[in-house]
Amino acid sequence: MGFPTANINLHTNIPEGIYVSTTKVDKHKYQSVTFIGSAKTFNEKSFQAETYILDFNRILYGQWIKVELLKKIRDNQKFDSAAELINQMKKDEKEARKFFSLPT
Repeated sequence: MGFPTANINLHTNIPEGIYVSTTKVDKHKYQSVTFIGSAKTFNEKSFQAETYILDFNRILYGQWIKVELLKKIRDNQKFDSAAELINQMKKDEKEARKFFSLPT
């Protein structure tokens, strides 16, 4: 869908939604956007986190990362199509870039 994410199964009860976040990889901290919950648009049942690291282009398979939630952008919601979801994800990314004062 154009937003590569690090997917993490969760075992705690964090409120579902989209968050501005930071993600620590190795010793570096990156700005990110994190989804917490089950993907309602695709009728997913698993409760997980999906973190999209802004301006990041590395493979993270097998690596430990640490995600810190900073601000909730919106609640989790179901969209009528993948295209509607992608449009909203672009808006969420803009919101995060605004939070971090990054260019859009």
